[in-house]
Amino acid sequence: MASIKKHPFDVKLELLNTDAQLMALNEEALVGKTVILDLTKILKGTSAEAKFMIKKEEDKLDGKMYRFMLYPSFVRRMISHNISIVEDSFVVKAKDCEIRVKPFLITRKRVHRAVRSALREAAKEFLEKNIETKPRDKVFQSILAGIMQRMMSIKLKKVYPLAVCEIRVVEVVKPSSI
Repeated sequence: MASIKKHPFDVKLELLNTDAQLMALNEEALVGKTVILDLTKILKGTSAEAKFMIKKEEDKLDGKMYRFMLYPSFVRRMISHNISIVEDSFVVKAKDCEIRVKPFLITRKRVHRAVRSALREAAKEFLEKNIETKPRDKVFQSILAGIMQRMMSIKLKKVYPLAVCEIRVVEVVKPSSI
């Protein structure tokens, strides 16, 4: 009986400029698989994970990012007393796919429902305007760098001062279409 050996294959993970070695029987066995990567060290303490879909292009294996998520424990650590939490979930059409975005906002004090809904609407309007002009990889790149969150915080500060302005989850609605 012949033993089946797995071999390491290099997969280039987009946006991180790193290679990951994955074990498989052959390259075709890796195509369509998912890789989950902890980004805590890369993002300097922000506990987050990214999911990559492996695709084969030009005889190379590439990992395309299709989900970014802050860990629930990291989100819980930011919550304190006498504050208001504003969350939302909506789908935005980017240049090349549809992306589900879940912003997470914490106000400095407890606020009325009208202020929370005004923050929610302003965040949705801002994200729709900025995401619809960019392709998927540029959206993930700006969220990983924190650029989108900073710009959103500056915009929402005019509605009400925020203690935390993060994007909790960003994911491609149909990852098979990447």
